[in-house]
Order: sequence, then C-alpha cells, then structure tokens
Amino acid sequence: MTSTIFSVTEDLVRRRAEHNNCEIFSLEEISLHQQEIEKLEYLDKWCRDLKILYLQNNLIPKIENVGKLKKLEYLNVALNNIERIENLEGCEELKKLDLTANFIGELSSVETLKYNIHLKELFLVGNPCTDFEGYRQFVVATLHQLKFNGFLCFNMFKISHVCIWIFLPFGKYLDSKKIERSERIQALQYYPEVKQKIREQEQAYLLKRAKEKEEAQRRMRERKDRKEKQMEAELGLDSPDSLQYKENHQTEGEREQQMWRTAEDDEEDRRFWEEPTPYTPESRLETHRYIEEKRKAKDNIRGSKKREKPLPKLVTAEGKVLNVNVPKY
Repeated sequence: MTSTIFSVTEDLVRRRAEHNNCEIFSLEEISLHQQEIEKLEYLDKWCRDLKILYLQNNLIPKIENVGKLKKLEYLNVALNNIERIENLEGCEELKKLDLTANFIGELSSVETLKYNIHLKELFLVGNPCTDFEGYRQFVVATLHQLKFNGFLCFNMFKISHVCIWIFLPFGKYLDSKKIERSERIQALQYYPEVKQKIREQEQAYLLKRAKEKEEAQRRMRERKDRKEKQMEAELGLDSPDSLQYKENHQTEGEREQQMWRTAEDDEEDRRFWEEPTPYTPESRLETHRYIEEKRKAKDNIRGSKKREKPLPKLVTAEGKVLNVNVPKY
C-alpha cells in the first residue's frame, strides 16, 4: 500500500488562520500542531510576515522552507522527527527555538545557530544529544548569544538631585535554565576538550543510527512480505477450484472468510504491537502509517456495508404484502 505523505496545504493554512479572516499573506501567528505533517513547505512563500509558528507533535523529519521568514521570532517544532539543526540562518529575528523531544544526535549542528544573533532561548530537552558528556558546556560555548548579559539599568526617580538606579538582571536560557556568566567563562576555557568529546560521541551515535535505519528497513520488508502472502491467500479463496463450493455455500463461505480475515488481522496487530522496537524516527513514522492503514481499511469495510444494502422485504411469511417506500424500485 502506498502511504500518503502529509504536507502543509493552502487549505490547511487558511483553516488555521480563522483569527486573521482566513487571510494568509498578512498572517503573523499560526498553529499547525498535531496535523500529521511529514513535509514542511510553502510557508515561506505564503506567510512571509510570520512571527510565531507552532508545528509541535507532527512527523517532520527536517527543518526546511522557513529560511525566508525573516520576521520569525518563535519556532516550535517539538515532538517531531528532526535529527539535526539546519536552514535557520535566514530567520534573522529568531529569539526562541523549541526542539524538545526530537531525535537530534548531531550536536555539532547547533553551530548553524551562530548566525541567529537574537536567539535568547533554546530547548533541546529530550533529544539524544543531551545525554552526551559535556553537552551543555558545548552549547554554551558555541552560542555566544546564549549568555548572561549583565544588568538592565532604569533611572526610576530623583531625590534631592540624586539619581536612584534600579538594577534588574536579565539573561539567556538553555533548556529553561539561565546561563550564568561564570558558566560561560568555564565553558570557553574547556571548549577544545569538550568539542573533541562531543565529536567522538556524535560519531558513535551516528553509527548506531545507521544500524537502526537498517533494522527499520528489514522490518518493513518483512511486513511487506507478510502482507503479500496474506493477499495471495485471500485470492486463493477465489480460485476456480473453490467457485462451485462458493456458489453452493455462499453465505457460510463469506462468514468463514470474514472470520479468517479477522483472525489474520488480530494476529498482525498482536505481532506489530508486541514486537520490541527502539524509539526512532522510523518506528514513530511506521506506527503512524500502520494506524492510518488500519483506519482506512475499517472505513472501506463500513463503506462497502453501506453500499450493500439488503433488498427490502415485500411480503411477510404469512403472505401479507408490505407497503415499501423505496424510490426507483
């Protein structure tokens, strides 16, 4: 079965732009969360004025086609299938980036955010890279804009020609934790050693990911083979040798066939849900498509039942003729 890849459509954007009278050209904020989006596109052409973009809890594997959103200040792509940070250099006003619970293992890709000089908050919690030794030190030392910036000074009032100043600290954040000045100084001191450690851990992780991808392909091939065998078995029920039997026992045969298919589906479900698999972008996408496939199959069964309406009963067993109001009958 060919899987449908869900992407951003103009109809979807207009429906989610009700607060802007469904106008998308002047749209400044939009929420496209939980839309099963697998490909991110068109937004940089349709919504050039976007400042806030919510895309959490989708199936997006790659950050793309947002680089022309020069006014974008907040991008939320939490709970997706993203494995590296990229294509955000053109987002000149980006201040907050949420990548929580993705699959980012290429921690060195955080270096691409150097060009986002206004970036204040970065969220990487729940990504594999946060388990790396020296993760926080590396990010703090790499992104200088994520640093403690001292004090904001406000001249509040004057008493007898003496200025009273109020000092309010403000800072930048990584994973909701403020980056202190001392932390940044220490991170810069050990940056060469930490960077080397990060590179080594990153390479080990990428080797692991390569094996996970191979395993995912193997599972897909096995599932495809089982599906083809099941279809061949179903077609075998309609072979010439069984036609005479079906003509004589059509109702019973249909019932047995339905029971057989139900048992096969139950076995497939059990095998799919009980098989141990790692939590990866592939397994997350595979689960989504499996559920979608089952939903479509149920919808097809419901549709066929609606089409196959039984003929109306015209005469009762006692011989009484019924009044049946059926058009074109």
